Amino acid sequence: MSVKVVVDSGGDIPQDLVLEYGLEIVPLKIRFGEREYVDTRDLTTDQFWQLCETSKEFPQTAAPSSGDFEAAFGNARDEGFDQVVCITLSSDLSATFQAAILAAKTFENDLKIEVIDSRLATFAMGNLAIASSIEARKGASAADIASLVYGRIPYVHAFGALDTLDNLRKGGRIGKAAALFGSLLSFKPIIDVRNGIIEADSKQRTRGKALSYLIEKVVGYGAITDLAIIHANAPDVDEFAEKLKAATGIHDLKIAKIGAVIGTHAGPRTMGITFRTLS
Repeated sequence: MSVKVVVDSGGDIPQDLVLEYGLEIVPLKIRFGEREYVDTRDLTTDQFWQLCETSKEFPQTAAPSSGDFEAAFGNARDEGFDQVVCITLSSDLSATFQAAILAAKTFENDLKIEVIDSRLATFAMGNLAIASSIEARKGASAADIASLVYGRIPYVHAFGALDTLDNLRKGGRIGKAAALFGSLLSFKPIIDVRNGIIEADSKQRTRGKALSYLIEKVVGYGAITDLAIIHANAPDVDEFAEKLKAATGIHDLKIAKIGAVIGTHAGPRTMGITFRTLS
């Protein structure tokens, strides 16, 4: 028994961790006007942010097709794996979950495939894929790993401090965060990926107050693990990391750059945190 972990590119997993944990990435697609790119293949994260600065077109995202997932599952089979754990973006934010479910039916006689709707996004989801790979290497079955992931999802939190809500509004992913419109003025909105959708958490008057709020948020949860910073090309990420380490006493946190899929909706200079509570 051997398990391959497949995850879509909305998990924003740094390439060194993709290689370290042997993950298979199924990319979403990004479009600037008439030009379409395959995320992480045609367009690196840095190139995406450069395009955002220079392009007159607002980027748009498209989920992978079922055929894209079929190719990933086929690769796993050809590599000798007999089971797959596939983790996707929240089904309320993307159609990746539905595409993966459809693809899995093609392999009913070849592979045991567990497709998991993470109800999360960016590295909050990516961390679950890494945990899944660790368990797979210990010899856990796909069913055992799926049970572990489903048990963790309710305890995983993700918050982001945005410079603007314009990207969420234009991308149609704003959900109940729309309640912040009309009264923002110079405020910095804080969003919470909760129950699979983007919710409004609070609004802060300045970026400095917004980042301090994120740190207070983490500390307020008490005992946590899997702490990571997620950012959209934020110039002050190193400074924020040092403050977060000092406040939490956690010095081995990961830093992941938000890529094209989530960055399209979050916008530049977004700073986020993700972590898992222990109870």
